[in-house]
Amino acid sequence: MAKSTIRFKDSVAEFDRISKQTAARKFAPVYLLMGEESYFIDRLCEQLAATVLNEAERSFNQITLYGKDSDAGTVVNFCRQMPMMGSYEVIILKEAQQLRDLDKLSLYTSKPSATTVLVICHKEKNLDKRSSLYKSIADKGVVFESVRPRDYEIGPWLSDFIAQKGCSISSKALSMLTDHLGTDISKISNELTKLLVSLPEGTKQITDAHIEENVGISKDFNNFELCKAVAAKDMKRSLTIAEHFARNPKDNPLLVTILALFGQFREIFIINYLRWQSRRKQVPFPSDAELMRIVKTNNIYALGELKQNSAQWPNTKVFNILGLLREYDAKSKGVNAGGATEGELLRELLLKIFMQ
Repeated sequence: MAKSTIRFKDSVAEFDRISKQTAARKFAPVYLLMGEESYFIDRLCEQLAATVLNEAERSFNQITLYGKDSDAGTVVNFCRQMPMMGSYEVIILKEAQQLRDLDKLSLYTSKPSATTVLVICHKEKNLDKRSSLYKSIADKGVVFESVRPRDYEIGPWLSDFIAQKGCSISSKALSMLTDHLGTDISKISNELTKLLVSLPEGTKQITDAHIEENVGISKDFNNFELCKAVAAKDMKRSLTIAEHFARNPKDNPLLVTILALFGQFREIFIINYLRWQSRRKQVPFPSDAELMRIVKTNNIYALGELKQNSAQWPNTKVFNILGLLREYDAKSKGVNAGGATEGELLRELLLKIFMQ
């Protein structure tokens, strides 16, 4: 099967479009919500379940089925029923990837009822786009493909998510959250919801102090501060943070730290290369706006520090460091680690970086 060309930003834009249509009560007869990122699938399913019917109608006309406990024939029979005392019947099929004879739903989706809204939640993977079921839903209804974000995509999404809540977030607080929570949008959303509720009334910006107090991430000992110390060649500060990580390994997994360092040195490599291109080939050095796009950051202050620190790390050294990070990425997963703890591996890695 051909690899999907849908990107995370495409999923976000389509999620917003379907959400707005649902709020405006413009419903399709069939929705296929599929993909690896469950957050958007769950949110759209919840919105449809809460919007199509009012509270009184749901008791009679809304049915939730689960793929592992049902079959295609049962789903089709429910979809062909007429609504009782209302305009619509809503059938929600969860865990559709576990439904027996799933493709047989095309017998219904090729000619869906105008009075039924069928919502198919197909998680973990995409439905085969060559199947008759996919083709019939794409023709008669709405297909939503939910793509997981890459590490560099989560920050901008998170900033927008917080802005929609009427707040903003500092660059350090943003980095602390993304480094600690990774790209699990459901987990990030849950933590943010709890955080926003606990903030003092009138708070307009989430700071590192808020993150430390409410999420439990230290504002002084985190991957953001470690990367900053390493880039500035502050060995003492770097090893102090590493010692804190060693005492709290569950809160500071080595793999996440390596990914943060890799991202930073990758950005340094890019900036150094662009500088070399500018000097040797007389190619204009990119503006800050263009540079932010290239290195995938939306923080002008972080970009300024990156440009300043990159001069201390020539690309001959950066190339070796990227190799070290790949080596220790494997060791963090148990390959040739020699029984060393994560704390010992991190100290060893940092010393090797500073020896370059």
